Amino acid sequence: MRLKFLFLLSIFATTFSVSAQEFINPVQWSVSVVPTDQGHNLIMSAKIDQGWHLYSQTQFGDEFEGPIRTEFYYNASDSTYVLQGPTQEPEVEPVYDPVFELDVIYFEDEVSFVQPIKIINAQGNTLTAEVYYSVCDAEKCLPPDTKTFTLNLATMDLVQQELVLTERDMLLSKALELDLKGQENYTPEEEEQQGLGTIFFLGFIGGLLALLTPCVFPMIPLTVSFFTKSAQNKATGTIKAITYGAFIFLIYVLLSIPFHLLDSVQPEILNNISTNVYLNVAFFVIFIAFAFSFFGYYELTLPQSWSAKMDDKANQVGGYVGIFFMALTLAIVSFSCTGPILGSLLGGSLTSDGGAIQLTAGMGGFGLALALPFALFALFPNWLNALPKSGGWLNTVKVVLGFLEVALAFKFLSNADLVEHWGLIKRELFIGIWMVCAAGIALYLFGFIRFPHDGPKGQKISKGNWTFGLLSVAAFIYLAPGLTNTPAANLKLLSGFPPPLFYSYYDKGSSAPLGLEAYKDFDQGMAAAKASGKPLMIDFTGWACVNCRKMEEQVWSTPEVFELLSNEYVLVSLYVDDRKALSAEEQFSYAQPNGRIKKLKTVGDKWATFQTINFKNNSQPYYILLDEDLNMLNRPVGYTPDVDEYTQWLTEGLEEFQSTHQGAE
Repeated sequence: MRLKFLFLLSIFATTFSVSAQEFINPVQWSVSVVPTDQGHNLIMSAKIDQGWHLYSQTQFGDEFEGPIRTEFYYNASDSTYVLQGPTQEPEVEPVYDPVFELDVIYFEDEVSFVQPIKIINAQGNTLTAEVYYSVCDAEKCLPPDTKTFTLNLATMDLVQQELVLTERDMLLSKALELDLKGQENYTPEEEEQQGLGTIFFLGFIGGLLALLTPCVFPMIPLTVSFFTKSAQNKATGTIKAITYGAFIFLIYVLLSIPFHLLDSVQPEILNNISTNVYLNVAFFVIFIAFAFSFFGYYELTLPQSWSAKMDDKANQVGGYVGIFFMALTLAIVSFSCTGPILGSLLGGSLTSDGGAIQLTAGMGGFGLALALPFALFALFPNWLNALPKSGGWLNTVKVVLGFLEVALAFKFLSNADLVEHWGLIKRELFIGIWMVCAAGIALYLFGFIRFPHDGPKGQKISKGNWTFGLLSVAAFIYLAPGLTNTPAANLKLLSGFPPPLFYSYYDKGSSAPLGLEAYKDFDQGMAAAKASGKPLMIDFTGWACVNCRKMEEQVWSTPEVFELLSNEYVLVSLYVDDRKALSAEEQFSYAQPNGRIKKLKTVGDKWATFQTINFKNNSQPYYILLDEDLNMLNRPVGYTPDVDEYTQWLTEGLEEFQSTHQGAE
């Protein structure tokens, strides 16, 4: 899991536990026929395992720009039966995919495709329907597969065809097998499942930041003193103060409950909201408004009548119910300071896979950070004497947060720009805006620029201002390479925040990832490995593989990995979804492990089968290290976003190769 940035508190990559050496078949197809007034409806239904999705028939951009769409083929003719219009599918709203920069349509759980037909001559004839499709989950896509239905036109019964492999099919299947050595020594390793602890921690950090604002910080000593002095005894005051803190925590957790209701009605609704253009533009406007409020040009608060009503309730009911309303009053009164941070938490949760559960975790961390001081200072009232006095430093915190709000605002505007393809905020402009925000923080902390609530110029710069000002200068320097067309422009610490590397004013096109030399054929790659005396890395990938692009842009691009791939290995990238047709001599049928016969017609079919036969795996990305004698150098790995782990894996394979070959020499 990779932390994206402190203030978008809920964006992180969740890795699920999946066995590497495992055949995955997440879609079960069935067929039925229903008579109609005009003829018959051929209904092809797919039952999809939880977490997986099947793509629409819609073409997503150019042929290699998006995921694999579902396609249907029929043996219709004027002498047997004719199609009455195209194959129909349910209407589903598109969802923007930031990796492909395209709106895509997919189905989950169950979906039925309907093809109206009119029978011309049923006797002795059959109907054959072939569906070509691919499925993906949040982590990987499987290579395209084909399902064929054959029905008797007279009875509309499914014809159980005998699946037979010819001797030629078996010979060509055998030719794809590698004489691998040492495979039994390397068992696949399960990927570690990440919890919600990190998102809770980031929410906690956001709550600590909210504590340091003028709306909240002065309330700590006042509220604790109220409980301890108004109580009949010290124990009662302490209990009430702790209860007050517990209610603060509870209120912020309760704020996330409506999003769970939305999530239960339609699981994809939070993702749909996050890619909505109007909502992202609205977030941009709101964050800019919050920023100028933090700068001191005006005050944004919830209606005063709300806080007055809550305060009256607290006085009327008393007891623990009254304490709850006191906590609610604090949440309302402090909104002008906590609102922008909560907005960042909300926006970040809506753009991540976890959605409502991540929002709850973040809100819980935020509420706990706000609640802890009231409980701790009630338990140890002497600590109040150590608290710094309220003053100008609180306003400084607000102004710094204002600059951060501006930076986050442009993240939401960038989302809308990517969805609509406006081309307004390319990667370099986005980074330039963040550089302006970093420079603004530094200039403000060093006293060069002032805002309405600041004191007169010429005041001594505090140590805190120097520290955070220099950090802002460091951030400015770190961002600067992002304006260039160099490998340093990747800015790994901000991975996922700026627009993609290819959404740039520079031409980023390349025939292989990052300009690496990558063979597209195994035999050619092996010949190059033998000629160069280097080990081979097989990269099972796909044009429509999201995590393959993540690995290339975020892991392969790091200097240590790039150096190993470009100088120490021969790279062979085998695309399992390549639609280029094989020659007639190369096409054959293959018996899959589930007993079905698959016709190999395309380059992608060949490499997907090659992966299945030799490595007992059909998911991507998938990486294998071999020497020229087909000795496996270490265990294969799949999606590995941790750079250190991936670097270590490459290094281990290289050391094994060098050790083996030095011994042979």
